[in-house]
Amino acid sequence: MPDGVHSSLLLPEIIFANTARTSANFFNKLPADSLWKGITSVSNAGKKRGRAKTVSKKNIKDLNRGQVIGIGRANIIWPGLSVPIIRGKELVEQQKLPEDPEREKKLIQLRDSMGTFKYAKLSPMERGWTGAKMPGRSIGPPDPIGEDTFEGFDTRVLELKTVFNMKGNFGRKRRLSVFVVTGNSNGLAGFAIGKGIESKIALRKARNRAGQKLMRIKIFRDHTVYHDFFTQFGSTKIFVSQRPPGHGLICHRAIKTICNVVGIKDLYAKVEGSTNLQHIVKAFFLGLLRQKTHQEIAEDKKLHLIELTKETNDFPNVLASPTQCREAKDVSSSEILDLTQHSLDGRVIYRKRKEPPFFTKLKSWQIYMKKQERSRGHKQTS
Repeated sequence: MPDGVHSSLLLPEIIFANTARTSANFFNKLPADSLWKGITSVSNAGKKRGRAKTVSKKNIKDLNRGQVIGIGRANIIWPGLSVPIIRGKELVEQQKLPEDPEREKKLIQLRDSMGTFKYAKLSPMERGWTGAKMPGRSIGPPDPIGEDTFEGFDTRVLELKTVFNMKGNFGRKRRLSVFVVTGNSNGLAGFAIGKGIESKIALRKARNRAGQKLMRIKIFRDHTVYHDFFTQFGSTKIFVSQRPPGHGLICHRAIKTICNVVGIKDLYAKVEGSTNLQHIVKAFFLGLLRQKTHQEIAEDKKLHLIELTKETNDFPNVLASPTQCREAKDVSSSEILDLTQHSLDGRVIYRKRKEPPFFTKLKSWQIYMKKQERSRGHKQTS
């Protein structure tokens, strides 16, 4: 190496960085609520095996309730924890205050009150089909849309259930499904389904959707249906019969709730086959929409529609007349002229045969009937 030249070793530049190592474990990965839930709850598989029978809202106590950070048995002021560090221009110093003798009593009182869990009491008018559960309860009218305020409408819950949907990345996704019916008790009604993570969201969705799907229902004399009819949806079959005023609603509880919302007061309905609630509602609404008025039936048959009742001693009362009526020679002998059979499409409802009373088989009853033979029918002829 020539003289006057200094050799130097060129080293690469090394940067040392102080990197903090982050380790994720069970305690810092989940929030406090999840940790408490893991201790005080049990999985669905565990419930099936009979585990944690005593774990419920009645027995779980939140030990954090009533506890304040920085305030314990020794009443000490901690700057930056229980009080601010600076007050005005002065620095707050640590200071010990006199102890609170009633602190322990207050905490015990709070914990004892948590053990007694009480369900919300409802008035008899607000209860549903089975006590405080949602099916059958009223949730008010739908939310107003522009000029439509839905005055006089009432929405009733028919079904509330938990549904699950399996996702590839989220796993089993849980939601609530609500099935409701709404109406104004004057022939306007609609039903809908709403889903949501919380019950409030699902109820609001279902109520507003039902208000957007209203249907006009025909009501005879503001109390019953126009005629008997048969309706079916899936494997659910419903036979609906017209009833006189004062008879009431003798039917399935879902059909009864729909009738109250629609404005039908007297009805008899018999459900056969599947009792799936949504199928019952859809089948009943199909039957209500398909029913015809007396004028429409008279126009279809081109015959007078006559009503015979016991109250008028079977005196004929003309309900509707067609614009052009057929003559007797135009009516065939095989044509169905009974309104009930015509509305049921020729179907016959099988009814259980009523057995005679037990005493009709006794000899004393036969003797009594022989004695009554002479005066039989006198009340009708006198």
